Amino acid sequence: MTAETVQLAWVSWLEHHMGSEFQRDFPLGDRTTYRVGGRATGFLRLNGIEDLVRLHAALAELEERPRLLVLGRGSNLLVADRGFDGLVLSLGGSFESLNIDGSSVRVGASMALPVAARQIGAAGLSGFEWAVGVPGSFGGAVAMNAGGHGSDMAASLRSVTVVDLGGSTAVEEWPTARLDLSYRHSAITSEIVVLGGELELAGGDSEQIKGAMSDVVQWRRAHQPGGQNAGSVFVNPTDHPPAAFLIEEAGLRGYRLGSATVSPKHANFIQAEPDGRAQDVFDLIFYVRETVREAFGVELTTEIRMIGFEEGEVDRGQ
Repeated sequence: MTAETVQLAWVSWLEHHMGSEFQRDFPLGDRTTYRVGGRATGFLRLNGIEDLVRLHAALAELEERPRLLVLGRGSNLLVADRGFDGLVLSLGGSFESLNIDGSSVRVGASMALPVAARQIGAAGLSGFEWAVGVPGSFGGAVAMNAGGHGSDMAASLRSVTVVDLGGSTAVEEWPTARLDLSYRHSAITSEIVVLGGELELAGGDSEQIKGAMSDVVQWRRAHQPGGQNAGSVFVNPTDHPPAAFLIEEAGLRGYRLGSATVSPKHANFIQAEPDGRAQDVFDLIFYVRETVREAFGVELTTEIRMIGFEEGEVDRGQ
């Protein structure tokens, strides 16, 4: 069976079983904050548990399963110009929710972090102010243990609700310990869909919390670029200066390669141009990594996920 035959098989099968929520030839690159890159073979919006149950049943009957990608708000992805030969899943509907019960807050996976942070702060709960400056979804933040300003998801996350599409359709509640959270890492894989999670926060003064969030937003505006980027490209190495410092010391602030540029405002950001090429961003990431290694002997690893590139290319870039 050829790759094209396999693709046609699962695309037709999911069109039949999932109906109008399934789309062919989806513009994936456009749904990322880089806004470059190609299209995905298939896209499916999931609005509730019943959609996940149907998807699990449909996938279980396929001889060859498609690769899966759960898409949040696209703020941590670089999609190859050739696109992604697989199925993109996006949560909506009942997965965009927030419920407060005392100091406990349940947040749906598709809710935007800044929106969640502001609603939580308005309720007089403290500990999630940092999230107001992170343009991702709650589920994506769990998957990468997102953080900033001295905190991260691990600091307040108590449990997550997941479905493993490679196993049982049963909804599971995982304690934080099972997530194996560390700096920009978790145990979430492409087959595991985060549906939401529970935060445990502290009481505080809503006006003070509002002021702290305003400080976060102002700091980010002053120190980080806007435009087409995916935030910090490289993980800050342990026992070495931050990645931005190393990149700047290597003389790469403002360095340009094709349609991609190391940000003059923050050297750990790479900017893409409108109608630019994902390959330029990828090649610049590799060039920065190699230059820093040669200059300082420090091996930088990427925070962003690279989707649709060949395995050897991604190994080169990470």
